[in-house]
Amino acid sequence: MIIDIKNLNKTYKGGVQALRDVNLKVETGMFGLLGPNGAGKSTLMKILATLEIQTSGDIIIDGRDISLQRKTIRKSLGYLPQFFGVYPQMSGYEFLAYVAQLNGITRKEVHDRVMLTLKDVALDAVRDRKVKTYSGGMLRRLGVAQALIHDPNLLIVDEPTVGLDPEERIRFRNVLATIGKKKVILLSTHIVGDISSTCDDLAILSQGKIVYRGTPGALIKKAKSKAWLVECPEKAYSEIAAKMQIISTIPAQGFLQMRVVGNPVPGFNFEPVDANLEDAYMNFMEEHTGERIDEDLLQETTA
Repeated sequence: MIIDIKNLNKTYKGGVQALRDVNLKVETGMFGLLGPNGAGKSTLMKILATLEIQTSGDIIIDGRDISLQRKTIRKSLGYLPQFFGVYPQMSGYEFLAYVAQLNGITRKEVHDRVMLTLKDVALDAVRDRKVKTYSGGMLRRLGVAQALIHDPNLLIVDEPTVGLDPEERIRFRNVLATIGKKKVILLSTHIVGDISSTCDDLAILSQGKIVYRGTPGALIKKAKSKAWLVECPEKAYSEIAAKMQIISTIPAQGFLQMRVVGNPVPGFNFEPVDANLEDAYMNFMEEHTGERIDEDLLQETTA
């Protein structure tokens, strides 16, 4: 399957332009769409999922024009929005069986399809538990299951790990990585770890525009000799933060241990370190877009 997006624009009432001349081509495997909150990621995902209509531009999915063959395209994709509804009194099995029937799967096929999908998302052991007893991670995996129940070729996932604890986040990423071996998955997120753990190809969206397209490795190379560790007095935080991008800060007995990217500030002992994808993303955003991202927004904490 190939997704080809050409000169895509989306302007809402009031003149707010969410997407600006987006050009993007995605093929088989897991593809990451990375960008800060408000960049236009969810708008793009909704348009691809046929839930919104672009203002201008073309989208061809598997050889079909999304403007002309929306119903046909809808049958070949699954969509997990950031927030989705469930019936809490149903069991996981009952919920998926209900969704399967809504998707036109025959009664004869429902049981086998539900059991296979539950296994794919590692929920088969808790299939008889009521959905209201599921953890946040289980609910997100159930969301993937309802998007997969009709066996689509394309899975669109929007901000899937927000609010999950680290263990659930890792389990969820592993589920996506396994599914991505067989399908095209578009993963939209502002959490860099989601991309670095699962995607071999990515694009960065900033203020409605694609500002980077390539591999995580190529992005990391752009940050060579830009990542540092530094230990400084607490009062020096603002001086360094004014000129460099802060990745993380750890208080340590009156001092701060910081990981930063950029050009070192004179007067401090900066120790060079190998850049990772988080460093590279932060460095790229400041150098190429002028955007600074608060370090708190990078942290993978529970919501």
